Amino acid sequence: MFNEKMYALGSKRSIIREIFEYCKTRGAQIGSDKVFDFSIGNPSVEPPKEIEETICDLLKNESPVLLHGYTSAQGDFGTREAIANDINARFGTSLTPNSIYMTCGAAASLTISLRALLNSGEECIVFAPFFTEYRVFIENAGGKVVVSKPQEKTFQIDTADFESKISESTKAVIMNSPNNPSGVVYSEETISAVCEILKRKEKEYGHPIYLIADEPYRELVFDETPVPYLMNYYDDTIVCYSYSKALSLPGERIGYIAVSPKMEDSVNVYLAVCGAGRSLGYVCAPSLFQQVIKKCVGAKVDVNVYKENRDILYGALTEYGYECVHPDGAFYLFVKALEDDAYKFFERAKEKEILVVPCDDFGVSGYVRIAYCVDKKRIVNALPAFKALAEEYKK
Repeated sequence: MFNEKMYALGSKRSIIREIFEYCKTRGAQIGSDKVFDFSIGNPSVEPPKEIEETICDLLKNESPVLLHGYTSAQGDFGTREAIANDINARFGTSLTPNSIYMTCGAAASLTISLRALLNSGEECIVFAPFFTEYRVFIENAGGKVVVSKPQEKTFQIDTADFESKISESTKAVIMNSPNNPSGVVYSEETISAVCEILKRKEKEYGHPIYLIADEPYRELVFDETPVPYLMNYYDDTIVCYSYSKALSLPGERIGYIAVSPKMEDSVNVYLAVCGAGRSLGYVCAPSLFQQVIKKCVGAKVDVNVYKENRDILYGALTEYGYECVHPDGAFYLFVKALEDDAYKFFERAKEKEILVVPCDDFGVSGYVRIAYCVDKKRIVNALPAFKALAEEYKK
């Protein structure tokens, strides 16, 4: 008999994927331009020009063995060296190539890290709202999910609630900033407070509590909003990174894990990461894109495109009467539904061909997520439908 737990995961996709698949079906029926899909975080900005140029140069001038053959299990040494040097230059850290493990995107980074850290029954705290798949990743690693509620209105971390959720069974904490789905960037004050709590609790319980920084949106910030680098605030930190958003390469599945060298047992934790990657079959991330990253490690997309989308959408929706969390990063708008049940609101919006994501599965009820990483024309064309929806609720 097959694994019933895996069947349950496969037979029902995440709410985001369900809506995304509905959009494709609905678009085929009435025309994709008539469906206002804001469901999935698929970057709409083109990759930086140097990405295409580098790919062409590599394919023309490098050997097929280098580009398409196996690398070391943890990744090409030169790529890991380039990433370590870039992080050190930007954030004053002291990473080496043997602090870096190349992965197939952020999902692999998280699943490997959780498998490396968690023993059966140990707890991992997540800050609501959180990416829905955290629950899947943690439970698949044998862990237990503990949810810390956010501050109302600001959606910064409620540090008192967070401290109350830590127990002797707490082994890890996942922090995602800029946050999916809210777009909130956690302030330095918030991060410092969280890290001080963790330091106290490590001493109290006599074992490490690892902070996992989930950072695929680090580069997508607006108005020069600072994003503190967590390794500089807390020694027992692992960074999970993906180039999916920073370089608009989600389908290429390339990212990394960085283990802080300040960690007391950093060498062994890194070896546990290597072992977890081995056990999950996540060795040797895509070779071609490891070489691309090595040469383009400092490249970034133009975030002004997302900023313009944010400003148009946030300005219009707040004018229509929607209550929105102001996002300083990522490319999501977190909007309070116009009734208590976010799923009912989603169905009302769907009648007007607006596709948004109810956020109950993100750990916060009564809100929806709007992914504005779309063509500006889609946002502009959707505004009359958003306005009509708001006016219906007012009646």
